[in-house]
Amino acid sequence: MIRGALASLGLVAALAGCETTTSGGGTITPEMRQDYLVAVATVGCVLRDERQYGAIDFQAGLTREQTVAITSDYVARGKAQRVDDGNSIRITTGPCAA
Repeated sequence: MIRGALASLGLVAALAGCETTTSGGGTITPEMRQDYLVAVATVGCVLRDERQYGAIDFQAGLTREQTVAITSDYVARGKAQRVDDGNSIRITTGPCAA
């Protein structure tokens, strides 16, 4: 009985890791991340300015806060890196993996 309960808790904890809550309280699902990665690939995998962010927001159906949260999370997890100019970010995962 206890083993079953512990296994269930482990499964819930593993599934909870699939979603992220933004600072505004919104949830980012795995599907949103996938849509983000597809959209990022269409702009060349580098986010430089409003043009790229706007295109990603529109194509993926995300708010700016969600786009920034996903981008920040990828940077923190080593799946994106800052470009030499200091302002741009190159995504290095999904379709943008080298």
